[in-house]
Amino acid sequence: MAIEFRKGHGTENDFVLLPDPDGDLDLTGARVRALCDRGRGLGADGVLRVIRTKALPDAPEGIDGDVWFMDYRNADGSLAEMCGNGVRVFARHLSDQGLVDGPVFPVGTRAGLRPATVHPDGQVTVDMGPVRRTGRSETTVTGRTYPGLGIDVGNPHLACVTDDVPTLDLTTQPDFDRAVFPNGVNLEFVQPLGADEVRMRVHERGVGETRSCGTGTVAAAAAALAAQDRTTGTVTVHVPGGTVTVEITGTGSTLTGPAAFVAHGELDQAWWDAQV
Repeated sequence: MAIEFRKGHGTENDFVLLPDPDGDLDLTGARVRALCDRGRGLGADGVLRVIRTKALPDAPEGIDGDVWFMDYRNADGSLAEMCGNGVRVFARHLSDQGLVDGPVFPVGTRAGLRPATVHPDGQVTVDMGPVRRTGRSETTVTGRTYPGLGIDVGNPHLACVTDDVPTLDLTTQPDFDRAVFPNGVNLEFVQPLGADEVRMRVHERGVGETRSCGTGTVAAAAAALAAQDRTTGTVTVHVPGGTVTVEITGTGSTLTGPAAFVAHGELDQAWWDAQV
């Protein structure tokens, strides 16, 4: 059986999609790491397996078995609960391939259902669910400490408001409080550009610095609003890979941004078999 793939990105946060509706692929951590390696594989920030919920042994309870599930893996092979850019790319794939009825449909994730809307211009809006503020913590980058606000959007974030965003060295893992974030954390650095506009860079858990992080833009928006003593609002977030719009309400949040595809094809079977 041919191992098909599709390569896409959301604001240059890039992914390899593997269509696997019945869960036939043996998607090991080694294979994920090889696929994401930009020297020996296709190169990506993560892998999105396109699978029916009923075919995924560890799918969370409460999601209908026929719902398409985004089985997301970080570039290091680890599982992740949620990925906002990934959901947009995943939703665009489902729509492009005629796998869903209409422009509005649910996507299953390890953080629960995420309703998505695919717009005619290629933009995708994702209902990101509630934004939970988990308290204050800090991170250290090249010897300098940055206080931040813990944010949970289905996965953990620490968003730090600072004017140092353009000059930060994020080539190595910043330090953080592992007692607060025992499973790791996504670290956002947020520079206000106005009341409703920010610039953000991110060091993603299990990946490193990426061009964008969807859930991270939601965390960045929440932190920027909190710095103004606000809990709701619409924020334009500029990341190295582009621009998205985040709306935070009293009950939830949405993320709107582009999703694009750049390639499709088949993986070499011998190469796949060798990645064990």
